[in-house]
Amino acid sequence: MPQGQIRKALSGFYYVYDDGKMIQCRARGVFRNRGESPLVGDFVDYTVEGENDGTITVIHERKNNLVRPPIANIDQAILVFSIKEPDFNTILLDRFLVVLESFYIEPIICLTKSDLMDEQMKKTMDAYIKDYEQIGYQVLMTYKDDPAFDEKIAPLLKDKTTVLAGQSGVGKSTLLNTILPSLDLKTGVISNALGRGKHTTRHVELIEVCGGLLADTPGFSSFEFDLMEKEELSKCFPEFVEKQDACKFRECLHVKEPKCAVKEAVESGEIKEYRYKHYLQFFDEIVERKPRY
Repeated sequence: MPQGQIRKALSGFYYVYDDGKMIQCRARGVFRNRGESPLVGDFVDYTVEGENDGTITVIHERKNNLVRPPIANIDQAILVFSIKEPDFNTILLDRFLVVLESFYIEPIICLTKSDLMDEQMKKTMDAYIKDYEQIGYQVLMTYKDDPAFDEKIAPLLKDKTTVLAGQSGVGKSTLLNTILPSLDLKTGVISNALGRGKHTTRHVELIEVCGGLLADTPGFSSFEFDLMEKEELSKCFPEFVEKQDACKFRECLHVKEPKCAVKEAVESGEIKEYRYKHYLQFFDEIVERKPRY
């Protein structure tokens, strides 16, 4: 049975890429009966009906999947954050990072509008960049019309499935227009390919670019901790994971417990206090979440 990958979903059809061809498929009714739904990014088996039509029969096991937007098997996310207009926001960045860690998606932090920085802001941002790099995150800095930017980002996309995420107004469109000329498409075609045309519905689509697949996903601007339990949260802070084996209690939540190695590392400055404060805020959010029935 032929196999392929869903590259686009639109109006009940799934467009399955297989060896250079795109097959327009419907999903078998059995998925609906089980409450399952194929997602963009899924690897599937399908049967062929006619030259370019088919039916999806099997969805292969996923590495991960997001609910909003509905997309599966993501390797990495480029988190686009502006330094100014809107101002850089560590709590929002940490929220993104935590949720991506929980899905085993590797984050790359991309800071835009660095040309708007004054000297004081440059010092502040240099300190933040150092903090996040010490945790182990990759940080890219860009400015308007940066001629070297394509060289920085193109190698990161090769052989990976990447999503772009960030608030509106941070420069995602500019970033896409920098990356996507390598597709050799005119702007109008890019707009339509990404569902940005005036009369097109926003949809999730994987586009081949720089030797990998890129999704610009609608509605991917904020994250909730809907699916996370309080015991999982600290596992999404890499610098906490490094310390937690030294905590007195094996199931330490790093909140009120005595002899907590994470809290000691915060006091000594080894773990940044703002990161710990964000952890406590997210922890409270999870604890106070209304139960789902």
